[in-house]
Amino acid sequence: MKRIGVVTSGGDAPGMNAAIRAITRIAYSKGFQVFGFERGWEGLMMNLVRPLTPRSVGGIIQLGGTILHTSRSLQFRRKEGRLKAARNLARNNVDGLAVIGGNGSFNAALELSEYTDTLIAGVPATIDNDIFGTDETIGFDTAVNTAVVEIDKIRDTAISHERVFIVEVMGRTRGFIAAAVGLTVGAEVILVPEVKPEKEKIIKRLEENSAKGKRSGIIVAAEGIGDTRKLAAEIEKSTGTEVRLSILGYAQRGGSPTARSRLLANLFANEAVELLSQEQGKKMVGLQKGKVTGIDLEKACKTDKPLDLTLLKLADILAT
Repeated sequence: MKRIGVVTSGGDAPGMNAAIRAITRIAYSKGFQVFGFERGWEGLMMNLVRPLTPRSVGGIIQLGGTILHTSRSLQFRRKEGRLKAARNLARNNVDGLAVIGGNGSFNAALELSEYTDTLIAGVPATIDNDIFGTDETIGFDTAVNTAVVEIDKIRDTAISHERVFIVEVMGRTRGFIAAAVGLTVGAEVILVPEVKPEKEKIIKRLEENSAKGKRSGIIVAAEGIGDTRKLAAEIEKSTGTEVRLSILGYAQRGGSPTARSRLLANLFANEAVELLSQEQGKKMVGLQKGKVTGIDLEKACKTDKPLDLTLLKLADILAT
């Protein structure tokens, strides 16, 4: 192992830069050279490569996004694209590749591994926290905290105007962000794709709250549940209560990473470099019961991570 490549792929997540920094400096401490491929898989196919050194990654630990940039590539999904990427890995004599990203990035990395001798280690960085094999991903804590700060402000105006707010958070087709955010902001209702939303139950909960003297409420909804605009209109019509919709959107993907996201970036980077230095490929780094370890990349890609539904039950109790 002499040369390690780094690529950030798919959606950006706070803490990616911290991971780039840590991989670079840890690899250099072991005598390796490090090269960054820009713009994700697209850059790997176009050979957009630059050297990374301990000095060139200075001052980035606190930055959101990724200094290597990222993109989504349709060409990489085809065999020709993966072959082109494999040739560029060989051209640059890259022995090991650290892939910083989420589910889509890891599935692409797994496919790439069939065309290259370069060893691949996945570093889970996605706000969605939906990767099997790790209890938490880089960026998840930051996204949750961003949403909590905004919803705390929204509750102020909800109370002032005696309104119900539906706050839509990100998470693609999974409800990890919604569950964590809903519990920590004291939401009256939490809606996740893993549990089919039932309009009648939502209305019943709001009517029960009104009977108890509550004149406002917060509904935290994952983006994957469906049309939240339509839901807001239906609830307003059925209850006679003013209902407003607030979509938090991409703000959750940006911003300075929290201490927790930076800590995971450093720990995951250390394990990823260690795996590559031991010449272990097709691996992903993960946090399991407080311990950072390496797991089989294929298993991580092909297994769904379950959502802890006890969080929703606890939130229901606390919202009474």
